[in-house]
Amino acid sequence: MYKPTTKEAWKGRVDAHDGALGLRWHQKVQLLDLSKNLPEKGPDQIVFAFLGFCCDEGVRRNQGRVGAVAGPAALRCAMASFAHHLPAQVILCDAGDVLCTNQNMEEAQEQLGKKVALLLQKGYRPLVLGGGHEIAYGHFLGLEQVTAQQQLGIINFDAHFDLRSYEKQTSSGTPFLQIADRQNEKGQNFKYNVIGLQEYGNTRSLFQTADRLQAKYTLAEKVQPYKLSVLKEQLDAFLKQVDALYVTIDLDVFSAGYAPGVSAVNVTGLQPEVILALLKQAARSGKLLSLDVAELNPAYDIDNHTAKLGAALLYHVVQEWCKAVGLYKS
Repeated sequence: MYKPTTKEAWKGRVDAHDGALGLRWHQKVQLLDLSKNLPEKGPDQIVFAFLGFCCDEGVRRNQGRVGAVAGPAALRCAMASFAHHLPAQVILCDAGDVLCTNQNMEEAQEQLGKKVALLLQKGYRPLVLGGGHEIAYGHFLGLEQVTAQQQLGIINFDAHFDLRSYEKQTSSGTPFLQIADRQNEKGQNFKYNVIGLQEYGNTRSLFQTADRLQAKYTLAEKVQPYKLSVLKEQLDAFLKQVDALYVTIDLDVFSAGYAPGVSAVNVTGLQPEVILALLKQAARSGKLLSLDVAELNPAYDIDNHTAKLGAALLYHVVQEWCKAVGLYKS
């Protein structure tokens, strides 16, 4: 099911006395209805489209804490009052929400794929708001429609592989094995890089699956500020192997002190500064096609810390993506 967003989702502080210099994101966001014809993007424009995925059925199936269905609304609320520093060529749009109804996660993933593909085909840049990490497979279903002749790379900032078997059922823990198998069926290479992995959160079976698939991974203990130069070199080496890039951020990669509101809380997770530096590098690469934020669970958040973290990451992605084409100057 798909539902367009209304202006009610974008409310925030108004600094009327500052005029155009005091504008914030909620005052600039344009609403899109993906069930209708999309406006053509201007040749010099960069259009970012926020698309919600209101689903945590995969989390429920994976025996996790439900509540991520409310993640997109919380992210919009956290982004609404961001100061607007973008040039006129950059347009921010809200493309509505894909909803999971009657626990039909597979249908929601298919719908998400269609919406992502539509946005990409129109030249828009999707920023997908989750939702459980089952968002990844739906997101990929859209990406594969526009990357058939390209080597797609996937960077997953996550404490988990999410390479579980889906023999019995799919869930938030299975999307990347589903992607790997789908690419294998089409004779494509699976280029998958997990950054921030927690050894205690992944069984030996999952490590064996990752090794069989030749997935790259960096354990959380090695994703530290003093190792940033090495991490950047490793990321650069991965980027050179791919033509196009999909980035997914599972907020449980962060320490509980920064991200308490997630489906699977991570007490010994990462600091935002390290991930932010790597995220900026990926956005500046010129290869980034789309990105999503997953596993925000507002039911367990504290003073919206996790929502604000996810929103801040999106803010910096928008800026860095614009820098990659020379439109935004810091």
